[in-house]
Amino acid sequence: MSRDLVLAIDVGTSSVRALLFDPRGTLVAGAKVPIEPYVSPHAGWAENDPELYWASLGEACRRLWADPDARRDGVAGVALTTQRGTVVCLDRDGRPVRPAIVWLDERQTLGQSPIGGLTGLAFRLAGVHDTVRAFQADAEANWIAANEPEAWSRTAKYLLLSGFLVHRLVGRFVDADACQVGYVPFDFKARRWAAASSWKWRIVPIEPPMLPELVPTGEVLGEITRPAAEATGIPAGLPLIAAGADKACEVLGAGCLSPEIGALSFGTTATVNTTHRRYVEAVRFVPPYPAAVPGAYSLEIQVYRGFWLVDWFRRQFGQPEVLAAVEQGTEAEALLDQLVSDVPAGSLGLMLQPTFSPGIRIPGPEAKGAVIGFGDVHGRAHLYRAVLEGLAYALREGLERGERRTGVRVGELRVSGGGARSDAAVGIAADVFGLPTGRPHTHETSGLGAAIDAAVGLGLHSSFEAAVADMTRVDSVRDPDTEAHARYDELYRRVYLRLYDRLRPLYEEIRQITGYPP
Repeated sequence: MSRDLVLAIDVGTSSVRALLFDPRGTLVAGAKVPIEPYVSPHAGWAENDPELYWASLGEACRRLWADPDARRDGVAGVALTTQRGTVVCLDRDGRPVRPAIVWLDERQTLGQSPIGGLTGLAFRLAGVHDTVRAFQADAEANWIAANEPEAWSRTAKYLLLSGFLVHRLVGRFVDADACQVGYVPFDFKARRWAAASSWKWRIVPIEPPMLPELVPTGEVLGEITRPAAEATGIPAGLPLIAAGADKACEVLGAGCLSPEIGALSFGTTATVNTTHRRYVEAVRFVPPYPAAVPGAYSLEIQVYRGFWLVDWFRRQFGQPEVLAAVEQGTEAEALLDQLVSDVPAGSLGLMLQPTFSPGIRIPGPEAKGAVIGFGDVHGRAHLYRAVLEGLAYALREGLERGERRTGVRVGELRVSGGGARSDAAVGIAADVFGLPTGRPHTHETSGLGAAIDAAVGLGLHSSFEAAVADMTRVDSVRDPDTEAHARYDELYRRVYLRLYDRLRPLYEEIRQITGYPP
């Protein structure tokens, strides 16, 4: 029997998936284990037990093997993709020192000593002094060292979640270079740890031995150990192939290998990505992330807590749809889509600006969201549509920023993530961007991207181009509505693009008066 299947393990924020793909990118079998995204011991904190991720990974794999279609003897190799930026501290024996700090965590370490000397002067002259200070404040290592010195003193390995799980699978402290998205001293351009002389080592208390060895995407991280096989049911000795972080794999799994194809991710953090072989910064001194393809970069703009807004709306205003969905045996999102269909494009002038959380530089620390244009004609349906439209406006603004920097125009879009199941969200995106917007043949695009990395690394496909051609395809395409796009284009250019600059002084006043955000 041929070994031509790939096991992709996708460890997300709210679930762990074990997915089995064939060389055509068809999902042969899959299993999903929901997990609690995080706990909050204090306001703004987001933590989780690292052992929960490992136990859930094992459970997902064991559930997978219970499926008759999941042939263990047909698996050629394994790939792992995880949520980005979640940090795990291990002691010398490889045991967690403290809970993992999840990427949604908002704690900061203020009052860090700024970089001085010529480097600090250069930062000030370049106008990025505040960006570097924000990096220092947000770096989890600085917080642990300042507030939990005993835990920091016992930290022998400082890993992202991907590195922690790779160690559990293969028994080595290694990780994929394309997983290094977080506040660590990483050289994004070279896709390796920063040089010893880099300023990045000066703003965090991390030492080189605390970090894992980096392995390029598509190469072997190690082999599944016998203890890992006992915990997961994965055959011992199978190679674990380096993939990338979940967003990077999602872009690849959506088939966005060319910079002319934009990847929209409708997830907790909504993003727009384009893949480039050339290193380009959409925002000066804010690097692109490593793509899940060797030697490539993912130019990404984020709308932090993007489709979190959809969940917020459902919790606050969607109770009728939630209750009706239970009675009808359907999903609440489908009923919310019907709610949107009753409202014309533009929501009769109700507009939402989704800058609810600060970005690295744009928006700034004063960031707040806004809803304008409210009138007595507006109801729940208008607000829900305005949420979806506001997210699409923000993503379009990000895409255009990248286009200006690269000189490459995007001609089509692919959309992934949980929100991509919404016909209304996809249709609004197509109309706001004015571009054909396709949905991939599977919603498991992150897992598929990891499987593509493994398929190339294992020699099941000769190249990434060949793998993407064979393993990805578009299931359906939503073409933009000409009339709706014309209306959206005017609202976007004449209103939305002016909102943040006009409201920013008021946001700063609110921050000074109320102390929020801190």
